[in-house]
Formats: sequence, structure tokens, C-alpha cells
Amino acid sequence: MFSFWLLGADLVYPAQRRENEQMQSKMPDQPCEVSVLIPVCNEADNIGPLAKEVVAALGTSRFELIMIDDASTDHSLDVLRALQTEIPQLRVLHHSRNAGQSHALRSGALAARGSILCTLDGDGQNVPADLPALLRHLQRADAPEPLAMVAGQRQGRQDPPSKRLGSWLANQVRKGLLKDECADTGCGIKAMYRSHYLRLPFFDHQHRYLPALMRREGYKVEYLPVQHRARQFGSSNYSNFGRLLVSFRDLAGLLWLQARFSSPETVEELPRKSTKTKPRT
Repeated sequence: MFSFWLLGADLVYPAQRRENEQMQSKMPDQPCEVSVLIPVCNEADNIGPLAKEVVAALGTSRFELIMIDDASTDHSLDVLRALQTEIPQLRVLHHSRNAGQSHALRSGALAARGSILCTLDGDGQNVPADLPALLRHLQRADAPEPLAMVAGQRQGRQDPPSKRLGSWLANQVRKGLLKDECADTGCGIKAMYRSHYLRLPFFDHQHRYLPALMRREGYKVEYLPVQHRARQFGSSNYSNFGRLLVSFRDLAGLLWLQARFSSPETVEELPRKSTKTKPRT
């Protein structure tokens, strides 16, 4: 049952990968170390300030900003087009059909040129000024091997009490079942290596379980406290009840994935033996 569900979730991936690789081949090849991915859906009033904060936070770093419009029905796409004339690092991807936040992040990751991915939610509640600290922690010289991700943990969360309570309960259940040691998996601000991310099994709502999936592959995940602020414009695209309905199936699928995982620990390619014959003396 679970294998069928996971297969169904992955059926869209090969076509999506081909589409993004074709799109990426048409882009100018510019040096880039970090790709900042921000999925947006009906966030027209939040997009501009958020994009400018990212540019200010990363300064002269070699980065690109990829904002993925997930078939917004407001004027988000018009705002993004206008921003491209102001922000040279900005690339805009557009979904013709709403596919959800995980698919938007996947589209961005496939099109990204940077070896490191940073993610932010499009509602403006994550603070881009926290990005440099996450990047430094990920790339530090004494980082444990193999550190794949540094995830933010929201401090002083600025959400309604009902949302905080629902999130706390979900985190307790998830952490108890998956043993991922993550107190706040819903925090959208993260830094990770692109190659590691692309090795993870993909499914809808994957973005909520990235720490557990990274640990399943044998990678290490570390956490840093980050800021959080209230939403200034618009309304959330999620509800506690809506998240609850899908979380049961998601958790069942993750438990199945963990149970079916086995690791070779190391993979070594043997050198080819020389076929040259020694000259006769």
C-alpha cells in the first residue's frame, strides 16, 4: 500500500526534472555558490520586501535568488517580473498549475546553479538576516562529516496561539515516531547541500520532513535558533485541520521508508588493473 502511494507521488518527477533541466540550459552560465529558493503562492505584497532583504543579507556573496510562483491567482507574477528589473540575481520560475510548496522547492532545486540551497517561506515570517549564520555553520572547517543541513528553529514564534499549539503537538508526535531530534521541522529557513537534497525520496509535503529524510540517508543535521516575525500581509495557505489530515498518511509513509532503508555504509570503486604487458628482455 505504502509503496504504491510513494510511487504515485514520484510519477511527476521525471517530467519535472526534464523540464527544469531544459530551462536551466537556456539560462546564462554565471558563477554562483548559493541558491536561495523561495516558493510563493498569492504573496504579492510580501514578495518585494522579502526579495530585497535577501539581497541585503547576502551582500556581495555569489548567490542567486530563485522565486517560484506556484500558480498564484493574485498579481504575484507581475510583481516578480517587475522585481527582475531591479534585482539582477533574481530568477523567476512559474508553475502553470498549483502543485504545493514541496514541488515548488523541487523545481527551484532542479534549476539551481549553486552547490548550496537556502530556503525561506514566501510569507515574510522568516528573517533573511539569519541566512549568513546558517551558511557559516554549514561550511565551517570543523563541521562533522557528513553535515548536510543546518535548519532554523524559531524563537519567540509570532503566530496565533491555536497555530502554535497545533504545531507543537505535531512536532511532538513526529519527533516521537521518526526520532529525528527536530523540535521545529516546520521552520522554513534552512541551508543544505544541493547534491544531498536531490538524493532524498520526493513526495508531496516532503519539505516538512527534510531533517528526518536527511538522517535516513546517513547525513547529519544541525540546528540554529532563528528569528520569527508576524505575517504582515495576506493569509496563510494552510490550516491546522488541513495539515492534520495529510500528516497521518505522511507519517505512515515516512515510517515505511525508514523501515525499508538499508545502507552499504561505504561504496568503493576498485581501480582497473593494467592490461599492459611487460616488454620482453
